[in-house]
Amino acid sequence: MKKLMILFLWMGTFSLNAGAFNPPDEGMWLPMFVERLNYVDMQEMGLQLTPEELYSINNSSLKDAIVGLSGGGIGGFFCTGEIVSDKGLMFTNHHCGYNSINELSTPEHNYLKDGFWAYSLEEELPVKGLSASFLIKMDNVTDSIVPFLSDTMSESARSAKVSEISTRLENAATEGGKYNVTVKSFFGGNEYYRFVYETYNDVRFVGAPPSDIGKFGGDTDNWMWPRHTGDFSIFRVYMGPEGETAGYSEDNVPYKPKHHLPITLEGVEKGDFAMIWGYPGGTDRYITSYGIDYNYNTFNPAIIDIFGTQLEVWRKHMDSDPKIDLEYASSYASAANTWKYMIGMNRGIKNLNVYQRKKDLEEKFMNWVGKKESRKEKYGKALDYIEEGYEKLDEVTEPFLYSALAGMNASKAMSYAQQYGALYGLMEDKEERKNNKAAIQETANQLMEGAEEHYNNYFFETDIDQFRAMIKLYLANVQQGFWPEYLKEIVAEYKGNIDEMVNEIYEESIFTSYERTMDFLKKPKFSGLEDDPILQLFFGFRNTLMENNGKYNKYQQQINRGDRLFVDALRKMHPDRDYYPDANSTMRLTYGTVLDYYPKDAVHYKFYTTLEGVMEKEDPTDDEFQVPEKLKELYNKKDYGPYDEDGKLVVAFLTTNDITGGNSGSPVINAEGELIGIAFDGNWEAMSGDIIFETELQRCINVDIRYVLFIIDKFAGAKNLIEELTIVKEKPAVEKAEVKITVEEE
Repeated sequence: MKKLMILFLWMGTFSLNAGAFNPPDEGMWLPMFVERLNYVDMQEMGLQLTPEELYSINNSSLKDAIVGLSGGGIGGFFCTGEIVSDKGLMFTNHHCGYNSINELSTPEHNYLKDGFWAYSLEEELPVKGLSASFLIKMDNVTDSIVPFLSDTMSESARSAKVSEISTRLENAATEGGKYNVTVKSFFGGNEYYRFVYETYNDVRFVGAPPSDIGKFGGDTDNWMWPRHTGDFSIFRVYMGPEGETAGYSEDNVPYKPKHHLPITLEGVEKGDFAMIWGYPGGTDRYITSYGIDYNYNTFNPAIIDIFGTQLEVWRKHMDSDPKIDLEYASSYASAANTWKYMIGMNRGIKNLNVYQRKKDLEEKFMNWVGKKESRKEKYGKALDYIEEGYEKLDEVTEPFLYSALAGMNASKAMSYAQQYGALYGLMEDKEERKNNKAAIQETANQLMEGAEEHYNNYFFETDIDQFRAMIKLYLANVQQGFWPEYLKEIVAEYKGNIDEMVNEIYEESIFTSYERTMDFLKKPKFSGLEDDPILQLFFGFRNTLMENNGKYNKYQQQINRGDRLFVDALRKMHPDRDYYPDANSTMRLTYGTVLDYYPKDAVHYKFYTTLEGVMEKEDPTDDEFQVPEKLKELYNKKDYGPYDEDGKLVVAFLTTNDITGGNSGSPVINAEGELIGIAFDGNWEAMSGDIIFETELQRCINVDIRYVLFIIDKFAGAKNLIEELTIVKEKPAVEKAEVKITVEEE
């Protein structure tokens, strides 16, 4: 469920009965429709809040405590956070803050490894490039866009028209730049909604446990239950002195939220109501059998292959040097998460017979279409468009992916060389070179300024090993007809001896040595770039990528046309049913219950884990299962403060909520609107959860909020943070509604 590096372009999710009918736990719902579509069901399951307390554009509501986290802008949120105090304090996952914590760390102050706690506002650390966005409102703008579109339009013309109108609608709602606004498509482009955000760019790091708590279990436990990870980190949002959005300034003050979440110490019981608010990144729950086949046989295996090879190289070098470990930690965590996710995804596709279930749905679809001539005329070619599009897409996927991931990003030297493209352009033409002397020198000076920082974090042996592995992988998986001409030439020159070829490349290139880079920049000559093997390889891979990217987009547009018709028809097949749109990094609400599960025959998993399980998993010989001494001392003394339950400290618990990537860090909220946990993962048995929602198997893994508070209070001694929170210690018991899950038959 964690942040994925790329890849939402491929993902699809399938649900029973064409994604139309959903059991109580399934669905990622737009908050503006909750009162009309979901409120009665939520009440029956135990919800105690009013619709206005959930979502309001005029008054303070629960939505105002939900934060979309991004690296700047609002194109997509990589994680979710929640405001938990009236001073802008924000909880999210440890793995959501991982990259920020990594960038703030040094070998002398390794906050990833050792943790960090600010015991005053003055000790909080500014984070570069992290933004916090709050949804002000959303509205349906379908009627402002769809009437200007037609089925006779080409997909490129349609996209251009949508972009033109969307830009106008976005500009109309910014209020002079006060708000960030985006229009997004839903249901395959059949509907459009506008989202208005207030974005704060001054976010500061407040606290995180050491990785032995925040990442306990590492890659081994990733996606697994039982889980014992304290996956949380703490940040604070700041605003300008007058309450305005602002970049970092010493004059800024803690953000004053419209609403912050109170926290309960009551804990959870089986059957308790639980809702999760956040920004799920991407699903496509109407993907066809053709898309399933493409993902299973082409896309996913390529990603598994590329990332797996990369991880193997990184791990070897990270284990040999703490500096290398720190430099690659964030990249490794993201790649490892994606790699394991893809493996689990393909496992789920196979084990849950997803392909055949999609074929069965498509047969019902065609039977419905065939009953009326008007349906045949409008929807009869939908599956044909999709089938043909995927057949063509399949032909270009490997050169596309391997050029991008194993070519252009084969190593840090290759990525660094990309920065010299502008300088190359200024020097390429001999006559223009004379006229561009000032610009050439200015560009060289700018590159010189960044060179030292680049090489301070550059490790030659790691880089050359990665480059060698990636080039070998590319050559083994991409047909020679797709290879860049320069690559063909040097492979032939070295008669297929790739090891010798790579060694020579790294000895000759100016991008593998600080001294050679600086010598070149002091007296830049075009021959230095024209003859550089890494830069020429980059240009070759880029050209291959661009050529196949054009084809890739063309075929994807054909698939999009078929998908739009297919989704439109499916909704018309069952007009009496409530449909939820696919996740697309916009705010969603999902609701379900706290529940255990049976992963396989004769195996039962409880719905919670405790600190006792952390001690049982401890392995001093394994870096993933180290336990801090302070935590062991607290455990042995049973010094849990007010956070235990009958002498045991709950670490994590399960709910049936429907989530996906982007929901990491989302608040898990009880029937009274109080924070009970932080969502951070899914379970291995339902790794195909973005392709099929399995009511009996699919679970959301959440860190218990009492464990979070215990670590802050008893482990870190950061009582200043505890005192900020609104903590509900006791409250009257509420009779729990009986939970019934039924699946409607076709």
